[in-house]
Amino acid sequence: MNLTLFILSIILMSCNLVWIIFFTPMVPDQEWAQKIFYFHVPLAWVGFLSYFFVMVSGVSYLFSKDLKYDRMGHASAEIGTLFTGLVLITGPIWATPIWGQPWVWEPRLITTLVLFLIYVGYFVLRNIGIYRQRLALICAIIGIIAFIDIPIIFASVNFWAAEIQSHPQMGMSKQPSGILTPFLFSLFSFTMLFFTMLLFKMKVLYLNDKRENYV
Repeated sequence: MNLTLFILSIILMSCNLVWIIFFTPMVPDQEWAQKIFYFHVPLAWVGFLSYFFVMVSGVSYLFSKDLKYDRMGHASAEIGTLFTGLVLITGPIWATPIWGQPWVWEPRLITTLVLFLIYVGYFVLRNIGIYRQRLALICAIIGIIAFIDIPIIFASVNFWAAEIQSHPQMGMSKQPSGILTPFLFSLFSFTMLFFTMLLFKMKVLYLNDKRENYV
């Protein structure tokens, strides 16, 4: 099953890359910079999906005290932090030619950076040698609390005045099929990649726990 998902993810991501580079239309005022959004938005989606899994895993662990939920939370957090980091890298790549600078202190960027920093602290905590079950409990609580930042990120455009919102508010459903179809395919491809990475990472964490006699 894992091998099948891995092969499928490789095929999907390869097709996705070729489609975006060679077959998506150029937007006149953005040209090549616009193509980054076919990666940037799916990266953000996977990051937020990962953190949703962290939150659900945290709640499940609090009720069950089963370490399999901690492993799921740990794996999801690792993927989410990787992809959120890539969001914070691809965003400035797009912003430099469009805004004329790689970073502006606008609400969506700030709240995303805060989320990333919370999870940097999460992984620092996971590496300081706390007793296994106590660590799982603390990380579950952090994962639940950190998820509160995600609806704030989505709602940030409504919390602050329009004049300080630098991100374009694109209605994807209103985009022509030449843009919408590859965007949706990219979203699907990255989602499949997430589940593939999640299963492989959970397997690694299970083997680690087995070696330490926790399972």
